[in-house]
Amino acid sequence: MSRCMDLALSASGRVAPNPMVGAVLVYNDHIIGEGCHEHFGQAHAEVNCLNSVKPEDRHLISQSTLYVSLEPCSHFGKTPPCTELIINHNIPEVIIGCRDPFKLVNGSGIQQLQENGISIKVNVLREACENLNKRFFTFHKKQRPYVILKWAQTADLKIAAGNEERLFISNECTNRLVHRWRMEESSILVGTNTAIADNPALNNRFWTGKNPLKMVLDLSLRLPSSLHIFDAPEPVIIFNGIKQEQQDHQLYYKINDTDHLIPAIMEACFLLHIQSIIVEGGTKLLQSFIDFNCWDECRVITNHSLFLNDGIAAPIFSHKHFIREETYSTDRIQYFVND
Repeated sequence: MSRCMDLALSASGRVAPNPMVGAVLVYNDHIIGEGCHEHFGQAHAEVNCLNSVKPEDRHLISQSTLYVSLEPCSHFGKTPPCTELIINHNIPEVIIGCRDPFKLVNGSGIQQLQENGISIKVNVLREACENLNKRFFTFHKKQRPYVILKWAQTADLKIAAGNEERLFISNECTNRLVHRWRMEESSILVGTNTAIADNPALNNRFWTGKNPLKMVLDLSLRLPSSLHIFDAPEPVIIFNGIKQEQQDHQLYYKINDTDHLIPAIMEACFLLHIQSIIVEGGTKLLQSFIDFNCWDECRVITNHSLFLNDGIAAPIFSHKHFIREETYSTDRIQYFVND
């Protein structure tokens, strides 16, 4: 099962909104096939695993055990159900890491295999398998995206200068890491003031892989069209309180209940099938997520050699559990999860 998870992780950033899944076929304690779900819309892990079996070993499939990190699908989506594939290959035993929370699966894959006489064992390294797809599980269980808060602060806990001058806090190495984080998430969100002050591109140009979907909160639609966030052809969602319409690559999504902003954004993202968000500022927007207790992870970058004395204070948060710390020259990165 550990090998299944390693295989699944190798496709990180390429399969969302599908989950990362790995599969291993074992005969007499020897792996004869393995694979993962490599790209969204393409073959699932079970298919790639069975296709990897060498011609001279294919007669062993019906005598082997299939390990898979997530319950096999039992419905027609972009690909046929994997349960049928397993049944048609007469695989006698399937070991499953955890159940799939998606409503079209959620136990039906296990039931279908059992009804066809296949021996099933579930919840092998369950916690680790669920954590592997924490974004997918959060989206389907809580009906909202997985939320990661991220900010950089000075040694005296300032997130920005008090004037209009942009303040560069994190170093080059940390910036590359942040761009890798962006690649791993479905979307990235900033507020109006951050969009104006920093004019960010919100892409992952310092890392390989897809760019996140750009989103900005602009309730009164006061952001100028010249900002990088509106650069074509990359799509952008503008959460606002005025209009609902599509203009080329720009989706204006109207928030009707601006008094309950965070729940409204979460509902919108769920309806738009956005599975994860990395929120990168500013302080007001970050604090709104914290105050509503709508976050799953927080990543705080502190430049311990930079003091500002005067400026905009960093967010304040509780309900946190410290996980680990990393140091990159002048920068210390602390990782928290929501208790």
